[in-house]
Amino acid sequence: MSLMGIDTGTTGVKAVIFNEEGKILAQSYREYPLIYPGPAGWVELDAQQIWEATKEAISEAVTMAGKSDPVEAIAVSSMSETVVPVDKDGRTLMNAIANLDTRPIKQSKRLEEILGQWRVFSLTGHPIHPMYTVPKLMWLRDERPEIFAKVWKFLCIQDFVSFRLSSKDTAIDWSMASRTLGFDVIQKRWCQEVLEAAGLSEKMLPPTLPSGEPIGTVDIKFAEETGLSPKTVIATGGHDQPCGCLGSGVVKGGVAMDAIGTVDCITVAMSEPVLNEAMLQNNFCCYPHVAEDLYVTVTWSWTGGILLRWYRDNFASEEKSVAQRIGTDVYDLIVAQASKEPTNLFVLPHFTPTTGTPWMDTQSKGVIAGLTISTTRGEFVRALLEGINYEMRLNLELLREAGVVVKEIRAIGGGAKSRFWLQLKASMFGVPVVSLNVSEAACFGAAIAAGKAIGKWKSMREASENLVKVREVFEPDSKETELYNERFAIYRNLYPTLKDWLHQVHKLSESSKPS
Repeated sequence: MSLMGIDTGTTGVKAVIFNEEGKILAQSYREYPLIYPGPAGWVELDAQQIWEATKEAISEAVTMAGKSDPVEAIAVSSMSETVVPVDKDGRTLMNAIANLDTRPIKQSKRLEEILGQWRVFSLTGHPIHPMYTVPKLMWLRDERPEIFAKVWKFLCIQDFVSFRLSSKDTAIDWSMASRTLGFDVIQKRWCQEVLEAAGLSEKMLPPTLPSGEPIGTVDIKFAEETGLSPKTVIATGGHDQPCGCLGSGVVKGGVAMDAIGTVDCITVAMSEPVLNEAMLQNNFCCYPHVAEDLYVTVTWSWTGGILLRWYRDNFASEEKSVAQRIGTDVYDLIVAQASKEPTNLFVLPHFTPTTGTPWMDTQSKGVIAGLTISTTRGEFVRALLEGINYEMRLNLELLREAGVVVKEIRAIGGGAKSRFWLQLKASMFGVPVVSLNVSEAACFGAAIAAGKAIGKWKSMREASENLVKVREVFEPDSKETELYNERFAIYRNLYPTLKDWLHQVHKLSESSKPS
């Protein structure tokens, strides 16, 4: 028996086939572009392009795997918030409004005026923000009434792909439904109070199911195009972060997944929902895990590994030349230069248009503080990594103050390949950081959900615990942890101290843009 997990991200889709022991049999990847159709804050995706890329990825993976072990079930992990309007014939009515899109600012404010932040957060587990799906639907009703009138269903990317796989069946899992801002995370059903306040009807949304439930089977025409069997079961998958947790063994309270990529994102599993004022004030969400009877919260910094890319492109021309000549990874050469000791530099990693949690500030800027004439290249490189980790430690500290304690972190993503980075995280966070035998955690989590739908295992938690294996444990270095505790107390005041000044700098950059 083999299982397929599909992960549809913001700029690309990956289809991976696993055997029942979790070994990868085949995989394929396709990209698609973001679309910037107008004013600042508008970001779209062509849903038809996503579908065509998904078909190609599935077909190539099936061809690579061969016919000896056919795919029995398939499930989708995907980006959140992105919404596709579909008519009664299943056709898309416009581009999907992407998760990065923040155009419905007025609609978000209106929802806050009607219900208030606390009421919406206590029901949906998410603070009101323009990135979520419900304000986007309010914007469509207000600004594109001719499209809104033709809508049969509003689908997120997970349920859109699943719908196209079957051509007739729609369903959204609880984790993805939660990311719309219209789902009751305690009652686990569409939240009528929020939908009514937004002027929306539940009839325009797909039915909700737990992750790992069968939706239907693959459409015969699609099966012919891709090599899948028409008997292949389509299952509910989930939001990519909790799917990644499932695929990395994060299936008990107090354990977290750190996805170390362009963005640094820590998702924490919780044994029960935590909905309090501290969570709201720090922009922390709370919603159902794809694994049974658990919840998750997500913290992130948009400036993760992208900061090393910035350094590579602007300061590491020599390293790029050497890497190309000897056939090695340029990032390995960069990180190898890092100082062996904690630095006295402080990097505020606010290099992207918005900061991520806890600040969610669209006007902050990056800062490198503490430079002297004796600062070395190695100190500078290490300080960049320290800055990313300080920001994530801040999130962990604020979570702890809200009642969510992290005792272990499991690392995935490109950054998880660096033993230096993982050891640094362990010492800066003061908790063990674990590397795994899993390379495609989100796809693997979706595949586990697919297996649950056909009765391969009793629970997804059991499957995850049995299939995910630890490769190496990085324990905190007590001496370094003590030094970082002292420095973190300084870092924690950096943004609050500079906030107003950074906003003035932002105004300068805005005023200098061409009209």
